[in-house]
Amino acid sequence: MNRSIPRLAVVPSLFVLAAAQLVCAQNSSADSGKADEMKLVGQPQTGQTAAGESQESLPNLVRRVKPSVVSVLTYDAKGEPLISGSGFFIKPGEVVTNMHVIRGAHRVEIHTLDGKGRTYPVAGALAVDEEADLALLSVELPAERSRPLTMASTLPDEGEQVFVIGNPLRLEGSVSDGIVSAVREVPDLGRIIQITAPVSHGNSGSPLLNMRGQVIGIVTVKVTNGQNINLALGVARIISLTKDKLMSFDQVAARNKSITQPELLAELWYRGGIDSLWLGNYDSALSYFETAANRNPRRPETWIQIGYCKVKQGRNDEAIRAYKRALQLKPSSADAYNKLGDAYFYGAHFGEAIDAYRQAARLRPEQAEAYYNLGLAYLEIGDRESALAQSRLLEPLDPDLNRKLLAELKR
Repeated sequence: MNRSIPRLAVVPSLFVLAAAQLVCAQNSSADSGKADEMKLVGQPQTGQTAAGESQESLPNLVRRVKPSVVSVLTYDAKGEPLISGSGFFIKPGEVVTNMHVIRGAHRVEIHTLDGKGRTYPVAGALAVDEEADLALLSVELPAERSRPLTMASTLPDEGEQVFVIGNPLRLEGSVSDGIVSAVREVPDLGRIIQITAPVSHGNSGSPLLNMRGQVIGIVTVKVTNGQNINLALGVARIISLTKDKLMSFDQVAARNKSITQPELLAELWYRGGIDSLWLGNYDSALSYFETAANRNPRRPETWIQIGYCKVKQGRNDEAIRAYKRALQLKPSSADAYNKLGDAYFYGAHFGEAIDAYRQAARLRPEQAEAYYNLGLAYLEIGDRESALAQSRLLEPLDPDLNRKLLAELKR
């Protein structure tokens, strides 16, 4: 198997969207069983769909949300331009973009897209999430110039229509549309949304929006082994960004300089595995993660990823051993317990699955997924009363996921 680290490139295609009336929104049903993709809830707007639901036209949506999108411009210490990307306001004075857009920058500016546009300095980074390739920027501009976008509360359906506004190839404010072609999970990262909407260099950091004008993800383009795949990270990871003390861009660049050589090599292999997971290539990802574990066996996240890939391959017993290794290194990991429960569940060891899910719920009682998983596991052993008890715990945390559990209870 080829163990070389894939070279990331960007998709060269770009379409500028002509104004058009969108007359139908697909509303596909969520998968049954263990699938945990959640359905977006519609809300009345203008225009009619085939199902009778009202919906805003795409040109109107673009006009409404475009002022919230910005171009991100970066410069080196000599003031020479580096790369450009996209971003969008999530709060007054706060813009989110991809971390790789600002990596290595000494100075950063944003350029707004409302009217003729204005350029404003970026004071620094309020939060950095290397794993998710996210950076939260603090922008010095009048409050009325900030127009935060609304974050969607649930994931899109496969086949759902979406659109992107960004700055590909420095063509500011370009619009493209398409559908959601797949939604995948990457453990310790979140949901990855694969889209058909064309994107290109400069679209990194663009908002991915549903037909209500809500953000459902942030665009990150990855191309591996000749595969041109347009991807976005689900909005939940953006919402989870935690602000810290404002950092200058020189401080951001200095964050990783203390990493040892073995740790750096392990990190490179780990990120190669993450890239493969973005593309849904579990065989390739496993190869990367196993190499990363050989370089640095004391990183629990690596063992979680190994277990996840082995579950996808149907090697549940090996996955259980990997998750247990992760828990030896990090006994407080609710994610490891939840994934361990999955490995037991798929191996038809429902009692052990219940024990693992209980530990996940104990460690992170606000995590809805653990109660949903518990409910399904109880149903497998015929304990409907206990499954119903999980539904009562799940309802205030995630009503949409609870409806899925109730649907299973009614079967």
